[in-house]
Amino acid sequence: MSADTTTKTRPTYLLALAEVRAVERVSPNFVRITFGGDDLDELGTPGDTFDSRIKLIFPPRPDAVPPIDRDGDDWWGSYLAVPETERGSMRTYSVRELTVTDAGTEIVIDFVLHLSPGLTGPASRWAADARVGQPIFIVGPRRGMSAREHGGAEFAPGEARSVLLAGDETAAPAIARILEDAPRDLRGTAFIEVPEPADVLEIAAPAGVEITWLPRTDGDAHGSALIPAVLSHLGDAHTHVDVRDVDTEDLLWETPAYSSLGEQIAATHAPADRYFWIAGESGVVTTLRRHLVKDIGVDRAQVAFMGYWRHGVAMRG
Repeated sequence: MSADTTTKTRPTYLLALAEVRAVERVSPNFVRITFGGDDLDELGTPGDTFDSRIKLIFPPRPDAVPPIDRDGDDWWGSYLAVPETERGSMRTYSVRELTVTDAGTEIVIDFVLHLSPGLTGPASRWAADARVGQPIFIVGPRRGMSAREHGGAEFAPGEARSVLLAGDETAAPAIARILEDAPRDLRGTAFIEVPEPADVLEIAAPAGVEITWLPRTDGDAHGSALIPAVLSHLGDAHTHVDVRDVDTEDLLWETPAYSSLGEQIAATHAPADRYFWIAGESGVVTTLRRHLVKDIGVDRAQVAFMGYWRHGVAMRG
């Protein structure tokens, strides 16, 4: 009799148990948290992280993780099987750093502390009170999976040697990681809107990339600094734009490969000289999309538009 040589394919995503290793308040509105643990040795692929995303499950109590069954391969089904009052809240974050040493793997996340009325959620509350040793579940691609395989990253400039990156504070960690992983001969511009001047962070960007930080003033809405700066840079006269006319609660998510409906877009074979990556509050991203594509005439295949969150709408997952 011949032996059964059938091998079981390992799932793309891993539910990893981690713990807080370090907490650093890097600015008034950013807290940098380092996670470690043996499970992380199987999560994430070291090297070019760019804008890779992972999910964190914030427990209803800070001292214990929810009772999620980790024996099977269906982490999502196991998560949903836990009563809603016990499973905690899941949110998506960009990886600021993923480091592998002889001591193990550590993942760094820069959290934005949305502590203003109407903006505070379970993630902000957890991050504001995080302490070393607290456990947490992290969901991410299994080690060895490329971004194309796991779909958790969007930055794909192709052969473009010039980029324009734009986003608010929620996109700042991804922009920072993109620039630090980018080829050193990359050229371009990055616009990052933050709550206040003290939130300007250090980024080891290529010498040919100019970073413009755009602190808001008290009472200004998200996008009030970012939209005019981007449009002015591109030569568009619409420098005064009201984001409030964008009334959808849906998050915009369009990339050169997929439309906002999830439909695959036919590949363009013409090389693009410039690539655009725009992320942050969905109304702001939608407004920029309208002007870039309709008014300025930027090819849709040159831009990734990603709504990370929506003002006034509780985000899930």
